[in-house]
Amino acid sequence: MLVKTKQTKIIHVDMDAFYASVEQRDNPEWRGKPLAVGGSPTGRGVVAAASYEARRYGVRSAMSAKRALVLCPHLIFCRGNFQKYRDVSAQLQRIYREVTDVVEPLALDEAYLDVTTNKLGEPVAKKVAIYLKARIRGQTGLTASAGVAPNKFLAKLGSEHEKPNGLVVIPPDAVDKFLEPLPVERLWGVGPATAKRLRGLGFKKIIDLRRVTPEFLYSRLGKHGPFLWELAHGRDTRLVRASRVPKSRGAETTFPKDLADRGEILKKISEQAERVALGLIKKDLKGRQVQLKLRYSDFTTVTRQKSLEKETQDLREIRETAESLFDAHWERGRPLRLVGVSVAVEMPRGPDSRQMILDFDASESPG
Repeated sequence: MLVKTKQTKIIHVDMDAFYASVEQRDNPEWRGKPLAVGGSPTGRGVVAAASYEARRYGVRSAMSAKRALVLCPHLIFCRGNFQKYRDVSAQLQRIYREVTDVVEPLALDEAYLDVTTNKLGEPVAKKVAIYLKARIRGQTGLTASAGVAPNKFLAKLGSEHEKPNGLVVIPPDAVDKFLEPLPVERLWGVGPATAKRLRGLGFKKIIDLRRVTPEFLYSRLGKHGPFLWELAHGRDTRLVRASRVPKSRGAETTFPKDLADRGEILKKISEQAERVALGLIKKDLKGRQVQLKLRYSDFTTVTRQKSLEKETQDLREIRETAESLFDAHWERGRPLRLVGVSVAVEMPRGPDSRQMILDFDASESPG
């Protein structure tokens, strides 16, 4: 006798331009106008989030405020109110838990929900997603996009597919049709460097990866190759975990040419500190230990760290600590090919605790 196993049903909820949308909600005069949340263009500020009106001009998170203003001269800037964003995020968490306790927050503005079994007693995951979107709009005045699929990878692709205010369902029998025409850049873990290698091998679309064997991809990309092959077939065995806390937030830069000028290197360190601080704020995290990574032209790598008196996500404190580490440990005048800044985040002890290193990426921007 055959026993039919229950199909896993996962929803990925992603708020639309979260920080900017909250500000537009609370400031009616900004609605429908290009808005950037972040630092001032008169200093060395960075865009933390951009409204969809601003994105049409090419404004993106992690972009310098000065560059954003060049792209969109009538761009409105406002400083972020991160306590307000955390409060809205807490509202979202309560809404999610009306449906299921199996919630894995990724940031203040997005989360995975396993709704295979849910508190609504609703067997159709699309209806659960419709319920969530309506509750979010009713409770917060904001819109969310949602992807519904049999695994996390596909659910996230779905939520990104029709932003803003989208709802995309990818049932098991439609996975191939959905995936095959997409560019390889849509695969999880494929950044610019990997995408360039894949395209150099003739793989432009996901369907191209499905035409070769995992062994072939292993021979070209190492252990990452078979993993991409599995994703290209819509397979992802990762579970939705109710607690998920990154242990480190970091950014690093490999220079186009080696640098030996202290001022230029400190400028790069300052930029990285800004990216790290933004990442901590976005994830609603704080850390106590700041680490600096230096790689010299001969590939000798040195890492040094300093523990602070209390946890922080403050840009100035992170930047000044990284700069002091640099001045204390750089062999003055010796050329560097790479510098990196990171902050270690305290993790709760428990059976599900694990280390996760998350590098800053503009693709993580809110909404």
